[in-house]
Amino acid sequence: MVLGGLLQTSTLGNILIIVVATGLVWIGSNWLEASAEQLSGYYGLPAVVQGSIVVAIGSSFPELASVVVTALSGTFNMGVGAIVGSAIFNILVIPAISGIAADGDLETNRAIVYKEAQFYMLAVSTVIITFALAVIYVPASDGPELTGHITRPLALIPLLLYGLYIFIQWQDVSDHEAGAVTEGIAVWREWGKLAAGLAVILLAVELLVGSVESLSTTFGIPEFIAGVTIIAAATSLPDTFVSVRLARDGKGITSLGNVLGSNTFDLLVAIPIGVLIVGQAPVDFAVGVPMLGVLTFATVLLFSFLRTDLLLSKLESTVLLLAYAFFVVWILAETVGVTQLIKTA
Repeated sequence: MVLGGLLQTSTLGNILIIVVATGLVWIGSNWLEASAEQLSGYYGLPAVVQGSIVVAIGSSFPELASVVVTALSGTFNMGVGAIVGSAIFNILVIPAISGIAADGDLETNRAIVYKEAQFYMLAVSTVIITFALAVIYVPASDGPELTGHITRPLALIPLLLYGLYIFIQWQDVSDHEAGAVTEGIAVWREWGKLAAGLAVILLAVELLVGSVESLSTTFGIPEFIAGVTIIAAATSLPDTFVSVRLARDGKGITSLGNVLGSNTFDLLVAIPIGVLIVGQAPVDFAVGVPMLGVLTFATVLLFSFLRTDLLLSKLESTVLLLAYAFFVVWILAETVGVTQLIKTA
């Protein structure tokens, strides 16, 4: 940490820390996800549950860590930005790259389209409602207009919805007839590898958040925008590698389940946990809602493509990538003041 503090005194040092921290996130996530996949095979979980719960939570841990670290450091808006930016990246970029990397079109099924995707749309709506309730009932007296505080009782709303999600998945596990389980796995070693991956990710995210916070102060970048761009991209890399690898192996259902399940976990669990830790956290409705609107549009776009013949074609994958490129250009325009659709304080 002393070395990190010294490097964070310069812009070049901050950039170096971000690169190293991103690499550590990738290493720790590889350990975590590999062990989670092995344990899923050992316990005989169905593919959709493996992707949307086990692998998704494992690959979402960097985002969860970013929310916890930013909440404790007083930069919660950056953590929320990281969650929303990561969700947009996951919805547009990861399925697109997975679809391009797959041998042929990326196959899906009705469980992904009608359960995972639609439940994820419900998760986005729930977060928007929670933000709105914070502004209406716990307004910030000394902050900008449309600013409020998410309290612990409000944070329970998305958590309760995630409890319903777990219940639905548990029902699927109960109805599932497990095939051949993976034999020859050292269970305790895999659990230890999983714990080591969590520890590495926590260390990496702490370094990452500190450097991004320093850069945002130096260049006058709003916390939320810094989270949406830099932290979101860094913490989304594990999801990208996992989904692409699964797509190449012909496991399109698990690949897409990882994306949707990871985003559901990020919105319904990661943000509320940050609030539960600090007691309450500020939320700027004028900043959050436009970004959640982009996320809603991205989700509808992906849902439409997945429902068409229950396949994601190469052309549709390209459209998703172009949509994300347009989003990045817009964020850059907002940062330099060319457009002012996001009403920052």
